[in-house]
Amino acid sequence: MKIIKLKPYGQYAESYPTPAEKQLSGPVTQYIANHYSDPSNQFHIGFWGSDTGSWRVSYSEYEYCQLLQGQVELEDEQGHKTLIQAGEHFVIPADFSGIWHSLTPCKKVYVIFEPAKAG
Repeated sequence: MKIIKLKPYGQYAESYPTPAEKQLSGPVTQYIANHYSDPSNQFHIGFWGSDTGSWRVSYSEYEYCQLLQGQVELEDEQGHKTLIQAGEHFVIPADFSGIWHSLTPCKKVYVIFEPAKAG
């Protein structure tokens, strides 16, 4: 088994607008640089960022994050809000739906696990 060393944080590989049907305030551009995906395509690691704004989210994957820069607030469907500041770590469960608020431009490192779909 070979150890995989990831590149340090640098430029994002791509940018994309938040889809209009999910956007609540903005417009919001998001940025991503995926640094690793396992052979099953269920496990991913990389960097993500966004401009200031809010949009609807619905997670089918588990995601561990460390906010590197900025301030975000996650709001669940019941209206409960969690404020996250640069330097903090958090996990978004696979069944989370709600609103992602980027209160300031932000950057995070992410580790995602997407369970295989039963079939």
